[in-house]
Amino acid sequence: MATQTFAIQRAGERYFADHGWLRTYHSFSFAEYVDPHNLNWGALRVLNDDTIAAGTGFPMHPHRDMEIITYVLDGQLEHRDSMGNRGVVGPGSVQFMSAGTGVRHSELNASSEHSLHLVQMWVLPGKTGTPPLYGQADFTAGDRRDHWLTIASGVEGVEAPVRLTQQATFAVARLEQAQVEYRFAPGRLGFLFIAEGNVEANGAPLSAGDAVRIADLDHLTLGGQGEILLWDVPPTA
Repeated sequence: MATQTFAIQRAGERYFADHGWLRTYHSFSFAEYVDPHNLNWGALRVLNDDTIAAGTGFPMHPHRDMEIITYVLDGQLEHRDSMGNRGVVGPGSVQFMSAGTGVRHSELNASSEHSLHLVQMWVLPGKTGTPPLYGQADFTAGDRRDHWLTIASGVEGVEAPVRLTQQATFAVARLEQAQVEYRFAPGRLGFLFIAEGNVEANGAPLSAGDAVRIADLDHLTLGGQGEILLWDVPPTA
């Protein structure tokens, strides 16, 4: 019988760097933070919790063979890329980029007055060598209030506005007055991230910045008040 995993990573246990214009927390090894025992959780490779100062951002830089989803918590995110795409999204909305065979892009705080708070997530692709692709999707607070909003998926039969090549699903919910539940298929991994507020997951108290790595668990029950992000991923890419 497989061993169930419900491993909590507290906010303060994450890697943190303050670059002045960028305050960033890494849930997994990324850039200058390298831990061979913390490279990924199944197909989920990166989850960075970033606050970007007004009028700053990431200049043009390259990516390839990675699926990247950026979820905005507060502020306005501006994207530009070498394919000629440009877009701005606000809170509760996402930008998506499948880097494929290669693309260069920038991610900037569109405001000269207010900071930008976002969560950027990378998923290992289910297919490599595909043409690069960019998209964005806008949502309202009501779209995720007290229920799951499925934003991205590559799982057959799961409807989502963003399609992944990987057999993974990304969903969000904003808990205010009701509980939500999530059921995992056998053999799947889960990664729960608390973006804002205070919630309980299967009875365990969690606060902003906390995360839970889940394996061989058939369901989650979540209550409280807060913004929650959930990945349902295969154990390997």
